[in-house]
Amino acid sequence: MQTLRDLPALRAALGALRTEGGKIAFVPTMGALHAGHMALIAEARRRARFVIASVFVNPTQFGPNEDFSRYPRQEARDAALLEENGCTLLWAPSVEVMYPGGPEMATRITVSGVSEGLCGASRPGHFDGVATVVAKLLNQVQPDFALFGEKDYQQLAVIRRMAADLDLAVEIAGVPTQRDADGLALSSRNAYLSPEERVAARALPRALGRAAAALQAGEEVDAVLAAARAALADAGFASVDYVELRDADTLVPLAALDRPARLLAAARMGATRLIDNLPVLPAGKA
Repeated sequence: MQTLRDLPALRAALGALRTEGGKIAFVPTMGALHAGHMALIAEARRRARFVIASVFVNPTQFGPNEDFSRYPRQEARDAALLEENGCTLLWAPSVEVMYPGGPEMATRITVSGVSEGLCGASRPGHFDGVATVVAKLLNQVQPDFALFGEKDYQQLAVIRRMAADLDLAVEIAGVPTQRDADGLALSSRNAYLSPEERVAARALPRALGRAAAALQAGEEVDAVLAAARAALADAGFASVDYVELRDADTLVPLAALDRPARLLAAARMGATRLIDNLPVLPAGKA
């Protein structure tokens, strides 16, 4: 597996792959890789002959009080894991390569609608940074497929809308959330949890599971969401940013489960903000 750090080398390597023929699948990451990322790599391998992954901790999607400086960086371990799992090429640019004029001077992409509310409300500018860096990465790699985990469901919706609105010639594919045996969604940020917090955090997927079952049983949406928020508070979450039911495609809030939906939540366990979501279908369509 090659590791490349500058655009001319990337373009030369991609040109050589394309002369061999076959599809290219791309998995963008911020590193600190785990089994969830490897599920993306596995799906990429099913879809394409060549698999490209990127590791880039993107400064433009971190707010002023967020954890850019302490975000885990372990490129050697990540590269070994990618190679073991059949990755063809690792794209690992520096901030200077990605943003030659500096991140603060970069052109920004704003995706209206799906970026609003949920994590967009508590992290102003976050999805502008996500849309911008993903657009740049897709333009650099120009893959046939790009794969993203459904755990970051609002992010996936933003990227799908951005790619459609900008007429990018790539299929954006979502891959189901990967979980530990106790149900907690795999995330690089789980490493920030203390052992006690890690145990308590299991309440997040459990609360969502109970809420999804209640909604599919026909219980009233507002009452179900309130009960889920209360369950998270009782479990020791320091704050609950949101527990909401949204349209699965547009992320418009729903007052009733009358179409395919997504149940989404974000809450803080100690200093760590965790997110999760589950698909919810109306009764008779599950």
